[in-house]
Amino acid sequence: MTDFNRSVLPDAVRSNGATPNPWWANAVVYQIYPRSFQDTNGDGIGDLKGITSRLDYLADLGVDVLWLSPVYRSPQDDNGYDISDYQDIDPLFGTLDDMDELLAEAHRRGLKIVMDLVVNHTSDEHAWFQASRDKDDPYADWYWWRPARPGHEPGTPGAEPNRWGSYFGGSAWQYDPKRGEYYLHQFSRKQPDLNWENPEVRKAVYRMMNWWMDRGIDGFRMDVITLISKHLDSHGRLPGEVDSELSEGEIGEEGYTDASSFCSDGPRLDEFLAEMRREVFEGREGYMNVGEAPGITPERNEFITDPAHKELDMLFLFDHVGVDQEGSKWNTVPFEVRNLRARLADQQEAVRNAGWASLFFCNHDQPRVVSRWGDDSDRESRELSAKAFGMLLHMHRGTPYIYEGEELGMTNAHFTKLDQYRDLEAINAYRQRVEEARCQSPESMMAALALIGRDNSRTPMQWDASRYAGFTAADAATEPWIGVNPNHVEINAAEEFDDPDSVYGFYKKLIAMRHGNATVATGEWNLVAADSEQVYSFTRTGGDDTILVMVNLTGRTARVPAEVARLLGNGVSESQVLLSTYDAVHGVKSIARGELARWEGVVIQL
Repeated sequence: MTDFNRSVLPDAVRSNGATPNPWWANAVVYQIYPRSFQDTNGDGIGDLKGITSRLDYLADLGVDVLWLSPVYRSPQDDNGYDISDYQDIDPLFGTLDDMDELLAEAHRRGLKIVMDLVVNHTSDEHAWFQASRDKDDPYADWYWWRPARPGHEPGTPGAEPNRWGSYFGGSAWQYDPKRGEYYLHQFSRKQPDLNWENPEVRKAVYRMMNWWMDRGIDGFRMDVITLISKHLDSHGRLPGEVDSELSEGEIGEEGYTDASSFCSDGPRLDEFLAEMRREVFEGREGYMNVGEAPGITPERNEFITDPAHKELDMLFLFDHVGVDQEGSKWNTVPFEVRNLRARLADQQEAVRNAGWASLFFCNHDQPRVVSRWGDDSDRESRELSAKAFGMLLHMHRGTPYIYEGEELGMTNAHFTKLDQYRDLEAINAYRQRVEEARCQSPESMMAALALIGRDNSRTPMQWDASRYAGFTAADAATEPWIGVNPNHVEINAAEEFDDPDSVYGFYKKLIAMRHGNATVATGEWNLVAADSEQVYSFTRTGGDDTILVMVNLTGRTARVPAEVARLLGNGVSESQVLLSTYDAVHGVKSIARGELARWEGVVIQL
């Protein structure tokens, strides 16, 4: 059971540079998307009681931390990432009492709870925003308000303060007739950006965070936290505003300029994060804080996560999950092993001496890795490629994150019609790119959505082979909020739970290795055979202990790279094989032949 069986890393073993080592240095995090995890009241939407009912499953898996996507009160425009009340639970998910029960039951099993927190923006239904619509209200400057461009009719095309586009399509500015000005929203128009330049905003955010910490949660995963500091000119103007000293750049294919470089990793980000650390976390123990970090380089990750700088424990970087995209997110290109290896190597090298890495392929914003880069065309290929990518990720240095169902080898939804999607980003992107800008064909856009659309990870958790996969009762009056993947009949927890050779059984082994092997958890990472087109190899070293990891990330046989072969010398014995995507005997025979079978991964004690 989770935390109770996890070894404590001795101070002689270095993790992120802190002494003593933080408790999370050999922990594993499991992300739950509450609306898709377990429905207990038959309304087709998962709830907090559902999570509580599945805690024994999570304890059996062996994870240490549960990260919950937002369950705060929300209009659900962006599935809860648009928060209207930070200190209440949305009735869709239950009550504060249900949250307290979940916390108590999780802690009883040695599981910690980390809540997703969105403070770059709120819902436009939040009381702060509603008050800010009055120019004379004390909250007037809590958001990014700007007048229409001179000479333009407010609310008409071209009157926006600049030409920034939103991540979710269309302009990043929305006109509000009540105030007579525009407000900035980098995402949905119902998600106005908070003005972190205002110290009162920051104080209110910290008070709210302390309220949750005092209630017993164990930390936060902070959504797009690296967007809270914007680049301004010497007069406080945004790029592209009238008379601004900063240019906003060229207009892209969708008809807007790109705001990301001006809103990511802004000049006051380190100041804000250090202030948050002081005001919320200083003096507390046993917590973890992680930030989603669009626009952050591996080098900046080292600085922000270096404990000496007292900002965040770890960050989610995104360069490695963009290796199959070129230009636009929706312009997909074939996956190549060398590109993934290069990006992950950059991340690993950056935290060699200080700081920490977050290890993930899947989450609520990413598709299922087994469908994206693996092979889900048949059962054997799916299971092998799911294990291969699981091994690759979990053998790196850092903290691994498992997204619900990843431990089962769950696949993409394989939707074929636009009306099957529920994700605002997907629906808006189709309208913007296909119908309005006409920069992408309907066929290629639907193919892109099927490969990388966010709803691929949001279909209901597959618990069993019943009508609704055990997510809700088979005779429930209301269907799940999004379609259940038909392959739940063969891919489900009930099928895999007691099978040591299943994907679930494999993930249990990965987690146990992280808990019990200091070299796996914190050992030095070194790349081997950087030029291989099929095989991703590296070593993990702690003192005199060295482990070799090599994974064939393709569906065809691969030669063992010459550099790896030299490390193996005269071959390996079965006792040296710590883990294999097939079995130890198969691994030994493969190495003897100088090759790896399709999707074969082997962890070897040198």
